[in-house]
Amino acid sequence: MAKITLKGNPINTSGDLPEKGQKAPDFTLVKSDLGTLSLSELAGKKVLLSIFPSLETSVCATALRKFNKHAAEKSDVAVLAISKDLPFAHGRFCSTEGISNLTTLSGFRDTEFGKLYGVDIVDGPMAGLYARSVVILDENGKVIYTQLVPEIGQEPDYDQALAVL
Repeated sequence: MAKITLKGNPINTSGDLPEKGQKAPDFTLVKSDLGTLSLSELAGKKVLLSIFPSLETSVCATALRKFNKHAAEKSDVAVLAISKDLPFAHGRFCSTEGISNLTTLSGFRDTEFGKLYGVDIVDGPMAGLYARSVVILDENGKVIYTQLVPEIGQEPDYDQALAVL
């Protein structure tokens, strides 16, 4: 169990992010068109997982915009934006914001993703959502970078994450 904060108040996650060097756990999540995408379908590509609580917060929306911009500059990287927001909300947000360089995925049907990646928030007012984090995988599906953002209201370290790519 990892500890993070929300406005300085401690909360817990369901576990820890996968360790560097380990094979990332496979998952199947729902795309905005209600189709599914499995991590295994991206074999051979670098993958950036931007995991966040909800598009309905300004920090999450900002992170999505920034990762979308950087995804356009990295054609060899699949950027996945993952939350428990409904796929319809993902589609509406991306359409309104002109976001087209990344794939949004919803964990609303999946109970395993948050456990496998240790990002389920288990207590506090955001219990049930995902903790803000970034996980980057190499072309072989091995974890090469992780960041569990210590304060939910804080943005991830874009520069450090993108330097790995």
